[in-house]
Amino acid sequence: MSRHTRQRRARGRSRVGERFETVVGPVAHGGHCVARVEDGARVVFVRHALPGERVVVEVTEGTDGDRFWRGDAVEVLEPSPDRVLAPCPVSGPGLCGGCDFQHVALPAQRELKAAVVREQLVRLARLDEDDPLVAGLVVEPVAGDHQGLRWRTRMQWATAPDGRRGLRAHRSRTVVPVDDCLIAVPDARAPLPGPPVTESVLGRDFVVEPDGFWQVHPGAPQVLVETVLSMLGAQPGERVLDLYSGVGLFARFLADEVGEGTRVLAVEADRAAARHARANLAGHERAEVACGPVDEVLATSYDEPFDLVVLDPPREGARRRVVEQVVDRAPRAVAYVACDPAALARDVAIFREHGYRLSALRAFDLFPMTHHVECVALLETTGPDLR
Repeated sequence: MSRHTRQRRARGRSRVGERFETVVGPVAHGGHCVARVEDGARVVFVRHALPGERVVVEVTEGTDGDRFWRGDAVEVLEPSPDRVLAPCPVSGPGLCGGCDFQHVALPAQRELKAAVVREQLVRLARLDEDDPLVAGLVVEPVAGDHQGLRWRTRMQWATAPDGRRGLRAHRSRTVVPVDDCLIAVPDARAPLPGPPVTESVLGRDFVVEPDGFWQVHPGAPQVLVETVLSMLGAQPGERVLDLYSGVGLFARFLADEVGEGTRVLAVEADRAAARHARANLAGHERAEVACGPVDEVLATSYDEPFDLVVLDPPREGARRRVVEQVVDRAPRAVAYVACDPAALARDVAIFREHGYRLSALRAFDLFPMTHHVECVALLETTGPDLR
């Protein structure tokens, strides 16, 4: 029985287990690199490799009829100078699937992530690869981890058949026993229901459900708040719309910036998070929290101008319906916090259709040793004569 859980209808003879020697191509979104086998006729998305390496790839998913295969680099014949010995003993082919880049030096990890963000913006947002925002993008380290380790403050453990705790293999239900996850802080808590907890950011306390959304890197909330505030440059009296607001992290700081008596609206679908947002925003006279799906709330309510918008959507992005409703409110600036570069690029393309340009972009390494990267983008209106 295959260790993989994504069962698909077979499209010909299975090639799982076959091995090929190849030179690895560029990094791709998702924690793997692109390689070609069978005289270049077949694309394989390869984990545990680095661009330019000569490796032996073992196919882990794929049949004759598939457009592409997946595989692991099980032998490295010519290593990259950026390759290092993985600090974790359960990182590697067939082992724990939690980390993608343990075999890569930290500076090179960040350059791989930057390359992915650049490629997505060029391909999906149709930006010029020579655009300074694209070409000059770097992924910045964030204080709070220890050489890329010991940063994850929440952990969801699985249980192995023998009762030991562990984590799952890549694209699999198989549990790999793990005594000590090196990217977790020693006291990482499980995201389980319980009494609310308090998180502090820049001297302000926020009440959060223990199983609700909160950034897992300890340095993330502060750097994201500071970046959003710096990009938006909020002025007293400006009206603010905070979408996918969670417990009101951005809304609270922006409410301080624009001052009392100014409209600040936070929209959040999760009931518990919206309830906590109301408490966290208490004291700001015109701060309001609307509970409901963002697209539905904007489609039926608050059809009025806003000067500033914060978008912090889930991994799939805001998508066209929300982006067009944001544009309809005619903000002068939108700060977009994105955990997925492909979703960000698709939404940037929609904003561009409506006369908004990408005017600032930063990326942060909030998930070291993995392929994940957090971006903050600023979109500003170009004016009707430049659309």
